[in-house]
Amino acid sequence: MNAELPDTTGLPHTTGGTPHTPPRGPFRAGDRVQLTGPKGKLTTLSLEPGVIYHTHRGMLAHDDVIGQPDGSVITASSGDEYLALRPLLNDYVMSMPRGAAIVYPKDAAQIVAFADVFPGARVVEAGVGSGALSLWLLRAIGPTGRLQSFERRDEFAEIARGNVGTFLGAVPDNWSVTVGDLVEELPGATEPQSVDRVVLDMLAPWECVDAAADALVPGGLIVCYVATVTQLSRTAEALRDTGRFTDPQSSETLVRTWHVEGLAVRPDHRMVGHTGFLVTARRLADGVVLPNLKRRAGKAEFSDEDVEAWTPGAVGERSASDKKLRKVARQAAAQARKVAAAEAADAAGAGPLDASDPDGDDR
Repeated sequence: MNAELPDTTGLPHTTGGTPHTPPRGPFRAGDRVQLTGPKGKLTTLSLEPGVIYHTHRGMLAHDDVIGQPDGSVITASSGDEYLALRPLLNDYVMSMPRGAAIVYPKDAAQIVAFADVFPGARVVEAGVGSGALSLWLLRAIGPTGRLQSFERRDEFAEIARGNVGTFLGAVPDNWSVTVGDLVEELPGATEPQSVDRVVLDMLAPWECVDAAADALVPGGLIVCYVATVTQLSRTAEALRDTGRFTDPQSSETLVRTWHVEGLAVRPDHRMVGHTGFLVTARRLADGVVLPNLKRRAGKAEFSDEDVEAWTPGAVGERSASDKKLRKVARQAAAQARKVAAAEAADAAGAGPLDASDPDGDDR
């Protein structure tokens, strides 16, 4: 299974890098629309001619939305009003089909910022999951950059391709997904010291530290996304032990929204708390020895009990069934084909297209 994932979904490709700019103008068949109900509940739909969206507050025809400008208010059969907007990228990644847990927008934003991902950067990503972080990285590197993603499970890779194809309208040529282990596949996929950034989102990133160091240019940066304190500790120590990186920096991001209405100004009762830790370090030039920093004495060895604490079950990893993954992959691929067909019809001047797809249903 260690091979480039074949294009089995029939998704179109683009040339010249990431092609996507957010759509403008009236809603069309195949577009995704985010509806906000009377109580603020969000629902994301893919518009299809003739389809009716049923709610406990009445029915809303997709045809009533198609042709309306972005930011319109649509009235359901019950008289309730729904605000219709095109979803932003952070909205899309929270509602797209998932095979694996995603990197939340707050963490993706920090990864792009802390890793200083720039237009034209050559980036390696390991642990593509459902493709959420891939979308943020593709947007950051632009059409002149290159993103090489590695994923051990072909089901996850297929879902990611479908999700990226749906949002971008096509799978960009400056993005590749290789099914296999990063340690085994990266040396043959890149030249030594040719990668600007390495992003690791996996259970055991310390296993890939040496491979990442070989691929990174001097001054390049590695960022690891981990969920638990034990993973954080071992990752940081693995980076130190190589002697090829600067002292790692660790952080987490907590987001608290505020209620602001007149003179009633207070924090909201709920917040987006811990989702993961970020560990970053810079690649040293070959032969350079990092100056010793004065630190308090601490535990430097890991016992068998420590290693046991990092097993998938111990850190709370939940695996989806093969049946569930196949279903999600079909949904992601079907939605990508709908979007691609709608964009092709629009480019040809054919007007709104019936985006129904006999091969899948994303509802």
